[in-house]
Amino acid sequence: MLGIQFIKAQPTIYLLQYGRGKIVREGTGLSFFYYAPTTSLAAVPISSAEAPFIFAETTADFQSVTIQGQVSYRVSEPRRLATLMNFTLDAHGRNYLSEDPQKLPQRVVNAVNVLARAELQRLTLRQAIRGTETIVKGIRKGLVEANEMSSLGVEILGLAILAVKPTPETARALETETREELLKEADGAIYARRNAAVEQERSIKENELNTDIAVENKKRQIRETQMEAERAIQEKESQLHQAQMLSSIELENKRKELVGLAAENSNAEAKARAYGIETTMHALSSVDTKVVQALASVGMRPEQLIAVAFQELAGRADKIGQLNISPDLLRELMQHKTGK
Repeated sequence: MLGIQFIKAQPTIYLLQYGRGKIVREGTGLSFFYYAPTTSLAAVPISSAEAPFIFAETTADFQSVTIQGQVSYRVSEPRRLATLMNFTLDAHGRNYLSEDPQKLPQRVVNAVNVLARAELQRLTLRQAIRGTETIVKGIRKGLVEANEMSSLGVEILGLAILAVKPTPETARALETETREELLKEADGAIYARRNAAVEQERSIKENELNTDIAVENKKRQIRETQMEAERAIQEKESQLHQAQMLSSIELENKRKELVGLAAENSNAEAKARAYGIETTMHALSSVDTKVVQALASVGMRPEQLIAVAFQELAGRADKIGQLNISPDLLRELMQHKTGK
């Protein structure tokens, strides 16, 4: 009404009011009435913003890659940016009069693109795919040192590289090469595992052979010990047998000596008895036979005397006509004979 307008800015909007070519007021979150015909308003967003990007570049080995990511930034000096780019609002304070506010993210992305191209041109394809962190560090350093960002009053908050992708043909070739390398590594692992298995088998065989050798040595030692023990036993038995033989020989010799002594003694006794008999016979040769018989009958039992008498009778049987023997005499003789 009558050109008087009211504007209320958010805390993330830096508002500048110009009147007669000079800044009347400025700040964040301002609200005031103004006279539209003589007032110009510039609203600069100072909140952080993110600008995604994706662009194709070439590596040092002339391979095409696509780099994708996003950059975070904020306007740290809105007054300076307002003097370089057009952030002027319309008379109602609702819309921008130019497209410069939409161009700011693109200018930041363009700065990132220039620095990314410089980084990729120093790297090969493999280095670029595997070195996203190196690329991020190089770009951030370039953005901090770039005059364009500082001159615009823009502060870079962060940068992220989401992917660095080669062309599909190159990716398939890399996959094939990588697959072959993996297969070679797998073959090498299999070969190494087989070699390890062979080495382990050889070690097991060697251990078994060493064990068999040790067992055979122990058996040989046991056999040698047994043979030595048997030899010692045989020697002991031989010595014992020899001792027994010597003892037997000594006993036999002693027996022979005893037998000789016994024979000598028997011979001496026989000679003594023969001498006695001879002496007795010589003494009796001059004695009458009847006297000898009488001497022999001394001490005889009755039945023996009767027998001698019968012997005498038998000697004179030619002179005896008839001999009568009573039954009582025979009974007595029979009783004496049977011991009754």
